[in-house]
Amino acid sequence: MKPRALPPQQLLAAIKHIHAQIRDDVVAACARQSVDELSRVSSHVDDEGDTIFAIDRVSEERLLQLVDQDIASLAPVVLIAEGLVGGSCVLPSGVREEDAVYRMIVDPIDGTRGLMYQKRSAWILTGVALNHGQQTNLRDIDVAVQTEIPVVKQTQSDMLWAVRGHKADAERTDLSTSKRTAVPLRPSRARDVEHGFSTISRFFPGGRDVLAAIDDELARRLAGGTLKDGDAYCFEDQYISTGGQLYELMVGHDRFVADLRPLLMQLQRARGWPAPFCCHPYDLASALIAQEAGVVVTDLAGEPLNCPLDVASNVGWVGYANADLRQHIEPVLQSLLRQHGLFATPGVA
Repeated sequence: MKPRALPPQQLLAAIKHIHAQIRDDVVAACARQSVDELSRVSSHVDDEGDTIFAIDRVSEERLLQLVDQDIASLAPVVLIAEGLVGGSCVLPSGVREEDAVYRMIVDPIDGTRGLMYQKRSAWILTGVALNHGQQTNLRDIDVAVQTEIPVVKQTQSDMLWAVRGHKADAERTDLSTSKRTAVPLRPSRARDVEHGFSTISRFFPGGRDVLAAIDDELARRLAGGTLKDGDAYCFEDQYISTGGQLYELMVGHDRFVADLRPLLMQLQRARGWPAPFCCHPYDLASALIAQEAGVVVTDLAGEPLNCPLDVASNVGWVGYANADLRQHIEPVLQSLLRQHGLFATPGVA
């Protein structure tokens, strides 16, 4: 008989424990090792996932051990994560994929580059869905957790979680005392981006001129002719972490974020550049939390966000802190995409 799914709260507690253990291990590794040691390339992944750095190996080893121990021993899991051979494995060992209860997609460190240089927090991201085979997708995720991995000089870490159909929650842990306090998730209620943070992601070389042009024109049109000399209408925050970007929307720091990179494929190739490095499904493993917190998250065509649970698909997404902002921004953004010949289609770009 196939094992049964765990009660959601039991599953949630197990994931939170796994996240806390990985966070503590990675913070300890960052405190022990130099930037040069942490940023050493462990392996290059050309077709699936991201480049793997030495710091990634710290989290990956613990992830396998803890998922096997805390969850798979009770309900078998198809674990999907970068760094695994083929992008996935079944735990416990010996169980057939079709007999697994869950498909769990994890990014053990989202924001590796910022963390390994001790610039900014990274995040552990996990989403869990009942196993429907290869057809299981992002919209099937029913439980999600994301946990902050702070830089060494920062003593506090936030953890956010959600069960589908229930309000998202968050708490802050003081790592020096283990004291935990509730953190309110309050996306901005603003109806425009004036004096707020509004970002189109352009982290890496290639196509940044196009992305910046769209960003500038978007701000100009949204301002509606009110711009004056010296006026800083809105601001941007190039946080190189999808989980971090979603966090900024959830806590009211940002009003709008768009990651358009998959739309640059043809442009890049026409210019003789390689295909752009894009967001992957594991980067959006915790998107459920943002949605349950009230953030509107769509694909690049304005449809509900969805993608396969794998490590290779290129995914674009747009996040609005509230529905009013979506109504204000989306028509202008879609017009600009058409103007620049970047035609978005629903689903994976």
